[in-house]
Amino acid sequence: MAKANKQYVCQSCGAVSPKWSGKCEACNEWNTLVEELIEKPRPGSLAGSSRGASGIGGSSIRFTGLKGQSQAAPRMVSGNKEFDRVTGGGLVPGSALLIGGDPGIGKSTLLLQICAALAVGNAERDGLACAYISGEEAVEQVRLRADRLGVADAPVALATGTSVRAIVEALQVEPIPQVVVIDSIQTLYMDTLDSAPGTVSQVRAASQELISQAKKLGFALILVGHVTKEGMIAGPKVVEHMVDAVLYFEGDRGHQFRLLRAIKNRFGPAAEIGVFEMAEAGLQEVANPSALFLAERQEDVSGAAVFAGMEGTRPVLVEIQALVANSPLAQPRRAVVGWDSARLSMLLAVLEARCGVVLANKDVFLNVAGGLRITEPAADLAVAAAVLSSITDVPVPASCVVFGEVGLSGEVRSVAQAEARLSEADKLGFTAALMPPLRGASGKAVKPKVAKGLKTYPFAQLMDLVMHFSKRSTQRGGPGLETQDDES
Repeated sequence: MAKANKQYVCQSCGAVSPKWSGKCEACNEWNTLVEELIEKPRPGSLAGSSRGASGIGGSSIRFTGLKGQSQAAPRMVSGNKEFDRVTGGGLVPGSALLIGGDPGIGKSTLLLQICAALAVGNAERDGLACAYISGEEAVEQVRLRADRLGVADAPVALATGTSVRAIVEALQVEPIPQVVVIDSIQTLYMDTLDSAPGTVSQVRAASQELISQAKKLGFALILVGHVTKEGMIAGPKVVEHMVDAVLYFEGDRGHQFRLLRAIKNRFGPAAEIGVFEMAEAGLQEVANPSALFLAERQEDVSGAAVFAGMEGTRPVLVEIQALVANSPLAQPRRAVVGWDSARLSMLLAVLEARCGVVLANKDVFLNVAGGLRITEPAADLAVAAAVLSSITDVPVPASCVVFGEVGLSGEVRSVAQAEARLSEADKLGFTAALMPPLRGASGKAVKPKVAKGLKTYPFAQLMDLVMHFSKRSTQRGGPGLETQDDES
């Protein structure tokens, strides 16, 4: 009897090891390697096979050129503008979408609302055949949620089950649904595998089978995925490679709004976000997220600056708050919420080494108000303005927005889509902008095309911003900046 081949797969990152060990060498997680049986490869190479003209059952591939006529992918528009924006204009038939998020963040609520909207239809299109399959909740639980959301009358086909074989057989019965939601992929299992549901092999095999059925039958497939403690979708990364779009549903439980962020999208722009507000009737779309993020902003308060950022193709204005205080500790604290802590350490080092601002003996706390997480380096100048404002007790003008990238030599670099940022600021009533100088294709400085009511103040060096706050602090009789020259 032939000996079965074995391998060990990490349940956290999907890495494969030929032998068991207590720690995964890829992600450094402990006790995550699980034994799996692998099929023994058939002898002989593919090229040496004599079956058919091509060697593989008589089928062959055909090459073609890059130039040709291709039709745009048809879209199934839900009517929810924020969801449609993130997906690139609506769901595409035959595509697979993976959505992940923390437990209780509202993934099931959002998808049930989207299913109901697609099934009901609107004035522009008829309703679509939608199926919602839950592997975590009973039918009565889903019905209670639908009743609470006010979508119980929507013609959505509801079922519960965890067997992939049973789900595939149900989806092949006429009429075939046009949209299928699986909540969640970690609860499904293939009866051809011996491993438990939720393991890497089960998640991978179940996803592959469902995606192949979506391509074959032409329905749009939406998979819900759990997340790990690091916030990544649980299970292997291979699922993200298999699907056409990956969305993350984010949000802070202390705030009422949620963000749907596109990490990958083959049919639309990546890094796009949709903003939703959690209300009694479910998730409501937010048409103007900048106004929501700035709703509770206090004017004439030091340590705060309004950052004009970009989330995908959408400009978003958000308040960045900083607090700098003398530290009683030998190792000062650096606490960051909503931004990269390593980026803050780099910026503080530039302020100290290039601009002479003493921060080695001070605690620095940074917060992005509203729970939004910023990833782009264009926030450097706004963070520096908030930190300098806190040190000097000089408020950044309430009618001013700030953006720009700071280099290690202290220069302020230009950022992309500056005019879109300025246009959003002008729309919300801001009259000034602290920003890097704009440069054209030839490298020469150019003036941004903005409304007449918005004035721009270019800063080429971070030192110019430091001198600006130092001068205003002196005029106000404030504490000023503690510099390295003062210490000596």
